[in-house]
Amino acid sequence: MEHLEALRWHLFRSVIAIISFALIAFLNKEFIFDTIIFGPKHPGFPTYRVLCWLSEKFAIDMCIKDFPFIIISVAMSGQFSMHIWVAFITGLIIGFPYLLWEVWRFVKPALTSTEKQYSTGIVFFSSLLFIIGVLFGYFVIAPLSINFLGSYQVSEQVKNQISLDSYISTITFLTFASGIVFELPIVIYFLSKIGVVTPQFMRTYRKHAIVIILIIAAVITPSPDVTSQILVAIPLYVLYEISIFVSVMVMKKQEAKPH
Repeated sequence: MEHLEALRWHLFRSVIAIISFALIAFLNKEFIFDTIIFGPKHPGFPTYRVLCWLSEKFAIDMCIKDFPFIIISVAMSGQFSMHIWVAFITGLIIGFPYLLWEVWRFVKPALTSTEKQYSTGIVFFSSLLFIIGVLFGYFVIAPLSINFLGSYQVSEQVKNQISLDSYISTITFLTFASGIVFELPIVIYFLSKIGVVTPQFMRTYRKHAIVIILIIAAVITPSPDVTSQILVAIPLYVLYEISIFVSVMVMKKQEAKPH
């Protein structure tokens, strides 16, 4: 019961932090929506500027300047509901590192001195990978997906009018999911610690992993453009290689540990 009481307070502080960040986001509606949420809908978005520069540099048609769709709200409370939802997601993303820190504070007293040593920096690296993943999802995956899905037409007679909740759900899902996927090295670290995954296993199935990565890249970037899929697949493959390195380091430490 004492442990449950301690966990309750750790979770309570985490919830307070997330709600606080959400409230700040709620009060800054213009910046959150006009600059961040609707940023990928404007030609001046950094990702589109880079693609246009690459198009000029290498004579490849990747420049995106037109967004032939509008965003509409059809429900009476649609915009207010989305305002609350976006504020909560923003609070969760910003407060995620603090949530990890509170969970770590709860788990740390139960660890041995050796386990604490091996887990040094786990909160920092987990938070760093999550933030990098969120930025990757926002600046790479989300713009490419929005551009393709928003401009795709089965016929010239059908015009795209995207609902507000559909647009925001796409942005938030791709961004948050990317942050979670980038936690792969941390997951491999713990799986290696308990012996579920080994470097040999990951090297043996590297070709299978590459195929899976390409499939994931094709799914989360619905654009048929191979260049876009490669832009997504490369970081995912780099994550896989980093995970192998992490597994190697864990194995070496365990082998050096006196029995």
